[in-house]
Amino acid sequence: MKYTKEEILSRCAQMCKNTMMETLEMEFIDVGEDFLTAKMPVTTKVHQPDGVLHGGAMVALAESVGSAASFIFLDGENYYIRGIEISANHIKSIAEGEVFAKAKILHKGRTTQVWDIKIRDAEDNLISFVKLTTIALAKK
Repeated sequence: MKYTKEEILSRCAQMCKNTMMETLEMEFIDVGEDFLTAKMPVTTKVHQPDGVLHGGAMVALAESVGSAASFIFLDGENYYIRGIEISANHIKSIAEGEVFAKAKILHKGRTTQVWDIKIRDAEDNLISFVKLTTIALAKK
């Protein structure tokens, strides 16, 4: 990696300022050679009407961590990263605590990337399985 773990996580935190990620209290917590992890608290702010974590909030978390991972592991200085397709299977519900999304690369092309994102609870139960495709567009 070009930067230290601390530098990458600090940069991710800066990217979250004044965005939906800050609103939903997402926090990037770990990064390695082939993954990025973020967490999000499960509170009433992200509940659906019957009191469990909203699937849309999980998808927002997954796309946020996958897109940030593309930015980090590609040349984010010279490319815009955009999500172009996302598919989520919600396996288990959760009403409180925290969820952790870990993005790992499945395909790292020059133009498109495919990410495997698992969302788990604090006990490591699988909550949602997400596949995200991102595209890198050259900045002009």
